[in-house]
Amino acid sequence: MAAGSAELERFIEQALIAGHPRAAVQRALLDAGWSQAQIDGAMQQWASVDFPLPVPRPSASLSAREAFEYLVLFTALYLSIWHLGHLLFALINVMLPQGGNTFFSVVDSSRVRFSVSSLIISWPLFVWLSWRIARAVARQPLKRLSPVRRWLTYLTLFIAASVLIGDLISLVNTLLGGELSARFALKTAVVALLAGGVFGWYLHDLRQEEDPA
Repeated sequence: MAAGSAELERFIEQALIAGHPRAAVQRALLDAGWSQAQIDGAMQQWASVDFPLPVPRPSASLSAREAFEYLVLFTALYLSIWHLGHLLFALINVMLPQGGNTFFSVVDSSRVRFSVSSLIISWPLFVWLSWRIARAVARQPLKRLSPVRRWLTYLTLFIAASVLIGDLISLVNTLLGGELSARFALKTAVVALLAGGVFGWYLHDLRQEEDPA
């Protein structure tokens, strides 16, 4: 795949150097079997400016500082989602206790306290880093194409999708067994809302990132 992309980029560069119009180059590549998405991605590397030779656009690069910011950002996100889910589960256990359980028997106060502490730190950190990165991207739109941003975004989408699939499998399995309770249904809904919210948000962000405009 990488070799094919390199050949495509080399062909476009040579065609533009030879003076062929962009539209003609695209038609030739389409006739050869390349997809429109592949062609657009390769053509975007060359600016549409009035100059005898093709002028390359600046490409996204990765710095240690940028990698650090994104790693901390996504770590803060994962911590926030995990501990928010734990607190919501604890609330459901209190609202719908099983059998003769009391408040103290269904809630581990030390774990709840730890989740609250984690949220107090991780959520503001996530919001602040998101704002900081969004401001940097607004100043330099090329930062949106950061390799580490893409990798971590796709990893987050994969994790969220896996959680959603597992959540649905668990729900269907419980339904088929006739064991569905209000407590289980609420916990399933919490997982679906958290994972679905993360998936939807980052899928939207990724579509904006990959929008040629």
